[in-house]
Amino acid sequence: MSMTNNIPREEGLDHSLSLLREGYMYILNRKKSFASNIFETRLLGQSAICMSGEKAAELFYDEEKFMRKGVAPKRLQKTLFGEQGVQALDDEAHRHRKSMFMSLMTKSRLQVLHEITKMQWQIAAMKWEQMEQIVLYDEAKEIMCRIACEWSGVPVKEEELKEQAEQLAALFESPTALGPQHWKGRYARKQLEQWVGGLVNQVREGHLTPPEGTALREISLHKDLEGKWLEEKVAAVEVVNILRPIVAIAIYVNFTALSIHHYPEQKAKLETADAKYFQMFVQEVRRFYPFFPMAAAKVRKDFTWEGYTFKEGTLTLLDLYGTNHDAELWDNPDIFNPDRFTGWGKSPFDFLPQGGGDYMMGHRCAGEFVTIEIMEVSLNFLVNQLAYQLPEQDLSYSLVSMPSIPRSGIVLKNIQRIV
Repeated sequence: MSMTNNIPREEGLDHSLSLLREGYMYILNRKKSFASNIFETRLLGQSAICMSGEKAAELFYDEEKFMRKGVAPKRLQKTLFGEQGVQALDDEAHRHRKSMFMSLMTKSRLQVLHEITKMQWQIAAMKWEQMEQIVLYDEAKEIMCRIACEWSGVPVKEEELKEQAEQLAALFESPTALGPQHWKGRYARKQLEQWVGGLVNQVREGHLTPPEGTALREISLHKDLEGKWLEEKVAAVEVVNILRPIVAIAIYVNFTALSIHHYPEQKAKLETADAKYFQMFVQEVRRFYPFFPMAAAKVRKDFTWEGYTFKEGTLTLLDLYGTNHDAELWDNPDIFNPDRFTGWGKSPFDFLPQGGGDYMMGHRCAGEFVTIEIMEVSLNFLVNQLAYQLPEQDLSYSLVSMPSIPRSGIVLKNIQRIV
């Protein structure tokens, strides 16, 4: 007869406010207090199981046990994700849609992305040389928007680009916000979907011809399992699902600049490093600094795992930030050390900056390849192609605010290109 274990339970009526108050540390704090990688709580008026660690991640991404449809709260659907996007699909519908996204990540398309990114940083640097100082986060959002639109085949007018960048940023800056900032994100989502929906319609009517292999073209002409085009609004959601995450790389750019500043010995090492070390450094930035706090799913059917009972329909959260800082998986996890990736086995379940699991069949972020490519080019630019100074400023960042960025946005002055 199999043994059953009681899941440690957090007492209280609801802990949604605690999650907002503690942010990235919510699950990690309770993991420590319960001395357990799993506990039960109440969030958004319902029972929820929270998990952390490699074994928990492997379970969480088992599609026979968990589903995504109907999981994301409305406030996230109306801002961050959009409605009826790939994140909310399951089974064959998800695999079919995901394969379309993965078709955008070919080696040749990533090389195009590489060249676009190099060019956009150089163009920006020429402008910065004429300026007294810049706020890197603000500039990076605009640069990432230019990269995203050009690579995706999305035409955007120069006079409208700054507004489009701010609208795309509002999608990931607003989901957990309260009041005006959250409603700003909702309004931005509506405006963006109308704009992109019009472009999708132009592609389908033959009035706009983006290059083959670009997101706008492939998503506009993608057919579902019934052989039909996606609804215009859904296609717009999916194009925005390409643009938004690229603009969000501005957060990683900020943390990259912060790590270069905080660890000058690493900067010296990067100046003569090979491509492998650049990738290790990028991976450590993604592991060390906060990005996605957690992922959500619902139990598909009753099952037992390691003696714990999971009931159908139970909301389940996987701690992404906490798993990346798990001392059972990472030596001295709170120390920044790119060399830890020297012998990393590339497990899909221990390194979860943008989720885990399988790229093709599961829910691991399809854009991870894009993120790494852009970050490697950006790192090389900041280390080897740009000279600058950081004036006195507040470089701290919060583990409560989601997303988190350095409070100053990282101010740079006396900027010069290194030719």
